[in-house]
Amino acid sequence: MTKAKVCILRAPGTNCDLETKFAVEQCGAKAEIIHINKFVSKEKDLLSYHGLIIPGGFSYGDHVRSGAIMGKILGERFGEEVEEFAKQNKPILGICNGFQVLIESGFLPAIENKREVQASLCKNDNNKFECRWVYLKVTNEKCIFTKGLSFVRFPVAHAEGKFITSEKNLKKLKASKQVVFQYALQDQSLAERRYPFNPNGSLEDIAGICNPEGTILGLMPHPERAFLRITYPDWSRAKSKNEFGEGYHIFKNMVDYIINEVL
Repeated sequence: MTKAKVCILRAPGTNCDLETKFAVEQCGAKAEIIHINKFVSKEKDLLSYHGLIIPGGFSYGDHVRSGAIMGKILGERFGEEVEEFAKQNKPILGICNGFQVLIESGFLPAIENKREVQASLCKNDNNKFECRWVYLKVTNEKCIFTKGLSFVRFPVAHAEGKFITSEKNLKKLKASKQVVFQYALQDQSLAERRYPFNPNGSLEDIAGICNPEGTILGLMPHPERAFLRITYPDWSRAKSKNEFGEGYHIFKNMVDYIINEVL
């Protein structure tokens, strides 16, 4: 265990915090699950941590829309601390509901480093909750979380995961190489919004994006649920004897970055 400390931020309705803690600690860092109110009340200092993860779930019951309430609390009640955290190039990861929180609070996409709402994660095209494994093409080289990855398979579990933004913002996202994950077929070609390979109808098959610096990542699929190979639906038939799944690399890259660049 290194000196690296990662905060896993939770709120009422969060339900993926323990799996995320397990993943972080398996990669060699200390993980603490902290309720968001501890930071609002200043009982805890966010800047004392080296990494931040907002895990999946249904924060505040997804009232209004997914991630909206937690996103506004994050952005308005201690947004300056999160901004300073990001300015220090400390990594931030938002998974599923965490991605929605980062979108709602304006920390993603942060096009031209502006903290404002520039995109949305809205209801899936089929208006149903989607829970399935998907293939993802990694289309970004500067994101610190995806080093060494080109094609992965993670599960999704969401009802509001359709990424949309304006045509102008989409062009800027692509120009600044902020698109990180795109839904794909097994042959590694893009899904081209075909269901069920793209489970929600996301624009340009976008499943995950990063900030311009590549230190903040948000994605709808769950890497913590693909951390161990045994969780894969075909694990007993897989040729690979590797204990870890592809999700392992997301957390390992995060911890390695903290050790090498933050501490």
